[in-house]
Amino acid sequence: MTPIDLRSDTVTRPTRAMREAMASAEVGDDVYGEDPTVRQLEERVAALLGMERALFVSSGTMGNQLAILLHTRPGDEVIVGEGAHSANFESGAGAALGGVQFAVAGSGGLFGAEALEAAIRPEAYYLPRSRLVMLENTHNRAGGRIFPQVQVREVADAARRRGLLLHLDGARLWNAAAATGLEPAELARPFDTVNVCFSKGLGAPVGSALAGPAPLILEARRLRKMLGGGMRQAGILAAGALHALTHHRERLTDDHRAARDFASVVASAAGARVDEAAVETNIVNVVLETASASAVIEAARERGVLVSSIAPRALRAVTHLDVSLDEVRAGAERLADAIQAVSAR
Repeated sequence: MTPIDLRSDTVTRPTRAMREAMASAEVGDDVYGEDPTVRQLEERVAALLGMERALFVSSGTMGNQLAILLHTRPGDEVIVGEGAHSANFESGAGAALGGVQFAVAGSGGLFGAEALEAAIRPEAYYLPRSRLVMLENTHNRAGGRIFPQVQVREVADAARRRGLLLHLDGARLWNAAAATGLEPAELARPFDTVNVCFSKGLGAPVGSALAGPAPLILEARRLRKMLGGGMRQAGILAAGALHALTHHRERLTDDHRAARDFASVVASAAGARVDEAAVETNIVNVVLETASASAVIEAARERGVLVSSIAPRALRAVTHLDVSLDEVRAGAERLADAIQAVSAR
């Protein structure tokens, strides 16, 4: 039995049409700036985000870390929300590569202007310098929560008043746009730089893009090379991302609908708690009342469904284009059965 894989939306595989687009892509040497498919992707992303330029990079981690390198100096502090990907899931790159440390604003991932103000360091020679604010939209750890745009603008205004720069980790910005009906450019407007991914909800096999003003992106190209990110005939990968942008954005609402159905089923299981109102996009967090996450994951695997843990007593499930609505519902029923079985031991 092929398991229903809900560990992440990164597990998707290219569709037949995407593979064909990649196989027929026109390519050149992108380190020389001569790959036409990469250039087409970068121009399209810049236009979608309302930015001057964009740079194709290998991963969201690289995009975020390039932004840190662009906006900060070693010893600076970057303000993020609780559970931010850039501070927790990028292998310590902020410290190792950029020499920065992180401060957390608010709780739960999303925060407002007041929480930002509380996190900004006073000016003193013996303190780290608050320099960059990084928002994550949607917020992965919080369960795919959407950062309300009114709140984003308030945070951005407060940051500008205090002389801080702004970067948007928009790995799943396409999901936020699909859920809110706002254009990606509107969601990106308050920021100096924006990172978006193609290998999550859009289903491309590889890649992200960092967008911003032309001078910054020119410098980011140099830094990308420094980090080993020059990918030569990268048009093969860019073609997958272009196909995803064209054909997979509108269907993201299908994943959101499936996530709500999944949450509804799992919430009825004895021993599980799901905040159904917080399921805004394609991620569902499940809190276990007594069972351990590791035990439930193993029991779920035996039943043919794969999920991941985010805490000793919490699980995450992510819907995506490789699982149908019927498969999501079946996965939810199997997970609910696993939770109840382990909880009853």
